[in-house]
Amino acid sequence: MRAALSIGKIGFWCGLTTAAATIAFDIVQFAQLAGALSFPLDEILIYGTSLCIVVPFLLEMLALHHLTEPGKRFWTHGALLFTMLYAVFVTANYVVQLATVIPARLSGTAEGMAILEQTPHSLFWNFDAIGYIAMGLATLMAIPAFGNRGFDRWVRLAFIAHALTTPLIAIVYFYPTFSETLLLLGAPWAITAPAFMALLAVWLRRQANTDEGD
Repeated sequence: MRAALSIGKIGFWCGLTTAAATIAFDIVQFAQLAGALSFPLDEILIYGTSLCIVVPFLLEMLALHHLTEPGKRFWTHGALLFTMLYAVFVTANYVVQLATVIPARLSGTAEGMAILEQTPHSLFWNFDAIGYIAMGLATLMAIPAFGNRGFDRWVRLAFIAHALTTPLIAIVYFYPTFSETLLLLGAPWAITAPAFMALLAVWLRRQANTDEGD
């Protein structure tokens, strides 16, 4: 089962990478709210760290699908589909902000680009919302893939906790009036996201080692 071992290693390191990128995003987000960062550094770091989450998370969830027993792969397949939705929408947003909007604002040529800026209830604000709601739905779909004993139980609980933050994220994005106080409603995400990513990383390594032993 060398293939399983390789998949497990890739999934493990991708999981740690995406958890680390998520923690970096959390730090930047709270620093921005505290007024410790200003434009353009704040937006470059916010979108840059967010973009660093995408690919390793996608590969981590792909590894989950391949290392899940066949009878439960419907759930991980669904989770992978929602992960792909997350990846497409947030990547489109972050690349536009980093490669188009921020440079235009710095050069003074942003006039007429308002539609591309991520501001509350704008087009790319909604892209971001769809992405993170899709991430929550991915964790919800994956829950049945884990058992309710041993280490599986801890991973399962982490996925449940993160799925439960999804309605909070939806409120933050779609409540008619946005405020920084409202943004704090989504603060549990800052804990549940890196937690489920890191625990899944360990699960993938353990699962691969178990398959190798068989």
